[in-house]
Amino acid sequence: MSDHPIDQLGKPATEGAPRALEHEVLSTLFDLGRRVTSVLDTDELLEQIPKFIERLIEFQAFAVYLLDEKRGELRLSHSVGYPEHTRNRRLQVGSGVVGLAVAEMRPRLVPDVLEEPRYVAIVPHMRSQLVVPLVHKSKPIGALNMLGARPAQFSETDLAIVRQFGAHVAVALANARLFERQRADADAFETLAEIGRDVASVLDLDALFERIAQQVTRVIDYRTFGILLLNEERGELEMKLAVKYGEKVSVPRVRLGEGLVGYAALNREPVLVPDVARDPRYIKVLDDVRSELVIPMLLKDRCIGVFDLESPVHDAFSKRDVEILTLLASQAAVAIENARLYETVRDNEERLEKELRFAQRVQAALLPTELPTRLKGVDVAASFSAARELGGDFHDLLTPESHTLIVAVGDVSGKGTPAALYSVFAGELVRSRTFRRRYTPEKSSPAGVLLSINTILHQRQLEEYYATLCYAVFDLKRRNITLSNSGLPYPVRCSTEGCGQIELPGVPLGSFFGSTYDEIALPLHKGDVFVFCTDGIFEAMDREGREFGAARLVEQVGAARELTARGIVDKIVAAVEHFRDGMPPNDDMTVVAVKITA
Repeated sequence: MSDHPIDQLGKPATEGAPRALEHEVLSTLFDLGRRVTSVLDTDELLEQIPKFIERLIEFQAFAVYLLDEKRGELRLSHSVGYPEHTRNRRLQVGSGVVGLAVAEMRPRLVPDVLEEPRYVAIVPHMRSQLVVPLVHKSKPIGALNMLGARPAQFSETDLAIVRQFGAHVAVALANARLFERQRADADAFETLAEIGRDVASVLDLDALFERIAQQVTRVIDYRTFGILLLNEERGELEMKLAVKYGEKVSVPRVRLGEGLVGYAALNREPVLVPDVARDPRYIKVLDDVRSELVIPMLLKDRCIGVFDLESPVHDAFSKRDVEILTLLASQAAVAIENARLYETVRDNEERLEKELRFAQRVQAALLPTELPTRLKGVDVAASFSAARELGGDFHDLLTPESHTLIVAVGDVSGKGTPAALYSVFAGELVRSRTFRRRYTPEKSSPAGVLLSINTILHQRQLEEYYATLCYAVFDLKRRNITLSNSGLPYPVRCSTEGCGQIELPGVPLGSFFGSTYDEIALPLHKGDVFVFCTDGIFEAMDREGREFGAARLVEQVGAARELTARGIVDKIVAAVEHFRDGMPPNDDMTVVAVKITA
């Protein structure tokens, strides 16, 4: 190649080598160095390197080897003129001419490969070799390997030029790797943000474990991945999910502090083991594990479990993997804790709902469903509707004697479960005081019953609760009704004299000690109707905030007085529902109707 500028550059100037050619080569070398360092994509850079070099030196085969520091190997990363089967070929550092050049960080010029015993023949029919190690910050990162078909095809000048160009290539590769690492980190953090949003939306624990295992593959490759949660009571790490090549496997429990996973959980720090065979803490579960990475899942300063990753390759995990998985583990810890809390709340809600349904059945069972059959000449019906799941209203229909009907309608302050419990207690007091009238008739008058109940409720010191109660005794033999009231809305009476309320005020039960109550007695006639209602009927509101009120109630009773007791109750309830027009009830509603039929 006597006409090549490099050949001319290699000769002394006294032999006529034009300095213009030397200047041209140096200018080209400078330009190529500038251009090669401007490429930030590694694959593109590897593609461009041989194209740049061929502008300076003729070759028949060219290769770029990059160093895998973990394995101590040189990987054939890009080649021109090499056989197809040599793609991704690996050399040990120190092996062959290329490996030796990298190990010693010195270039090698082989005029005739047939005379070089360390030469490894990869490309057939090659006779000369030029190797320049790529060095960055005093550390080898790879090598450039050039092969020629003729003996002594490369000169010392060629070696000097490739060495200078190799310095630019080393800087360019380092820059490209740094750029790609930063870009990969940015992508990883963006992926972590996506994963965080994704796993935070999963509230079922089993589904959450599956989702985490799927999402981890987006940031790191693994052969075996496990999620172990700490059972603080037992002091054990329990495997909640174990995946091997996408298939679930069974892993035993591990005590806190034992093995790599136990150590990581106890000390709340990552454990990175390049070779598990050299770590005495390792507990063998699978046969072909070579390296392991354990990341604790920390919630503030508390460890709730670990990620466990294993690989059949030595030193498979890096410090970057530790950093990324530490962030992911913290996101997973929050998601797992949220799912646990949701599961607890859901279990409590299911338990409470079950108990509430039972309480509703109990409350319904405590209310009378029909009038005792032995009573003649009277028709009774009742309706109860709670504003919430349980109500504070109560009513009872009692027959302590064969000719007596006692109607008690009460309303406890407040709503829901506390009011329902209070109403059960108050209702039991009504029954016990009623059925002892045969033994203590002087204390069993309506006013006496209210006085007794008031004393007992006040003694219980439940100041925030009180009860209103209307207690009516229908004596069907003597044909009269005796009533006493402790704050329940006035009952309605319809007789031949007309329809109106029986005005009988009284202090709510349990409010004040020593309260006394008045009584009123009225005659009974055939066709008379008595209706007892709680606040929920009178105070039912329509969409404009108006109350149903006493006047509407009296009007409805008067219009329905010819109906049966059930018909009267149903008409009142229907009128209230129509008046509300879909508005939710603001209180429990109870209606009891008594009609004298004979």
